[in-house]
Amino acid sequence: MVGQRVHVVGAGIIGLSIAHEVARRGHTVTVLAEQRAQASVSSVAAAVWFPYRSGTSPSLPHWLLAARARFEQLAGDPATGVDLREGLVVERDHAVDRSWTAAVPQHHEATPGELPAGAVAGMWATVPVISMPHYLPWLEQACADRGVTFTARRVARVEDVAGGADLVVVAAGMGSGALLGDAALYPVHGQIVRLPNPGLTQWVTDTAHPEGLTYVVPRRDDIVCGGVAQVGSWATHPDPAVEQAILRRVTALVPALAGLPVLSRATGLRPARDALRLEPVAGYSVPVIACYGHGGAGVTLSWGCAEAVADLVDRT
Repeated sequence: MVGQRVHVVGAGIIGLSIAHEVARRGHTVTVLAEQRAQASVSSVAAAVWFPYRSGTSPSLPHWLLAARARFEQLAGDPATGVDLREGLVVERDHAVDRSWTAAVPQHHEATPGELPAGAVAGMWATVPVISMPHYLPWLEQACADRGVTFTARRVARVEDVAGGADLVVVAAGMGSGALLGDAALYPVHGQIVRLPNPGLTQWVTDTAHPEGLTYVVPRRDDIVCGGVAQVGSWATHPDPAVEQAILRRVTALVPALAGLPVLSRATGLRPARDALRLEPVAGYSVPVIACYGHGGAGVTLSWGCAEAVADLVDRT
């Protein structure tokens, strides 16, 4: 196989994972993006590998397992920022869908005494937790180590980056829709608060909390608390009232958080689509592959989708 010149548009976790995998197959890769990964929505992610609302593609089980396997492998290297940690999935409905447990070998039922008020059940699970302040710089360097080059530029049209490329991959998150004329992509606004970590390791998610999506994810240096999932909202600045509501919910869920100072806050627009798009796209001067619409599952699906894109590149 003769290596191709591949331009990847997008430097978030999806774009970088694709760049790494395509370069690993022997292709020459250039990443083009206006901002580096640390300034993308990927940097806002709490980043627990978890198959929640991760799509309906028939390839989903394979992508999930491939990504989990890679993260578990990376957890063996402290420099990556990946750790395997136990956490609690709170359930408030007896008919809740537990199909996700098929993708998580290490899980068991929570006891009534381990549940917050109002919960009817819960599951403990051990999964990868990815500390994005460590992981994104590591992933950038891992790409560079494989010969990936980076060009800082705003990409307005696919044809603008087709010159000098044998193939273009569009993995630009919310920017992908405009590049490919896809009106099916929409934002899901999120907001988080970061607190200092007094030594907590267990994460907890309460997606059906009556007052809104609630999660607490301890990382190495801080705790990410959320959250918000406002479909269709383009808001880009933290709302103080929303922040106070988040703090009330997470403190009730994890009392050890009470009184901790706020280190920082952030918002992000999850790039959502009713069906994740991972496919070749016709109509351009060079072959184009689309990979976007991951919503809040970008981290969870990253390596699986990257391998799938690399397979398409190899066959093109």
